[in-house]
Amino acid sequence: MTWLQLRLDTQPAQVEALESLMLATGAVAVTMEDNADQPVLEPGVGETPLWGQTRLTGLYPADTAMAGVLAAFPAELLQQANQRVEILEDKDWEREWMQHYRPMAFGRRLWVCPSWLEPPDPNAVNLLLDPGLAFGTGTHPTTALCLAELDGMALDGACVVDYGCGSGILAVAALRLGARAALGVDNDPQALVATRDNAARNGIPAAALQVALPGAYDNAAWSRRSAVVVANILAGPLAELSDTLLGLLSPGGTLLLSGLLDSQAHGLCAHYAGRIPLEVASEKDGWVCLRGALPE
Repeated sequence: MTWLQLRLDTQPAQVEALESLMLATGAVAVTMEDNADQPVLEPGVGETPLWGQTRLTGLYPADTAMAGVLAAFPAELLQQANQRVEILEDKDWEREWMQHYRPMAFGRRLWVCPSWLEPPDPNAVNLLLDPGLAFGTGTHPTTALCLAELDGMALDGACVVDYGCGSGILAVAALRLGARAALGVDNDPQALVATRDNAARNGIPAAALQVALPGAYDNAAWSRRSAVVVANILAGPLAELSDTLLGLLSPGGTLLLSGLLDSQAHGLCAHYAGRIPLEVASEKDGWVCLRGALPE
């Protein structure tokens, strides 16, 4: 099916009124996106932050009389919003996404490959991944940083915790790189399903990878037992979870934290100071990965 889309570039103060007009004139969906490469990170409770320049897109059935739709909007507002009407051809969006997801190398040994493609280097440590609805494909800089750090570590026989596991990419990578056991924790049940699926896809025995919601894993079995704890979340949760993450780490073990911008690194290092020394281990596109060893 072909659709028509109305695009408006506007300011936050006008978004609500324009969205209401789109819905009132027959839009079946309205989306908002950044129109100025401006990140919005970690909103406060009750906040609905918008970008300083927001692109509003309304999706209309192909037979919609767009002249009548536009007539319902104040002319001055349309002129300010740089309005455009475009034809959107129907596609198999899942297949379209799959065409752009290619094998990627991390560090010296590790490749992350879409499960529907042959690995380019059969002798490498190849991680076959189908992210499904969970975060984590290796394409985001923070995931790439964590994968590269894991690739450079001696993981043979180690226990590893992936806190905020998403697709399970970091836990499964650690196991493929030699870890003996891993725990994947996430507050999204869909992430736990994706992690189990990706582990099975890579031949990981079910007993080697446990997945659980926060607080639902066997704390006695994992407390102070993990040689590596990795958490790729956001700066705020990484600070809030500091006691939990450090409680899982064995003396001398390595903590990897990512999901934060370089501007947030100093504050997070300060938050953990006195318990574990952290420093920036790697950086990519303004994102960083912190690394530190828990004193024995």
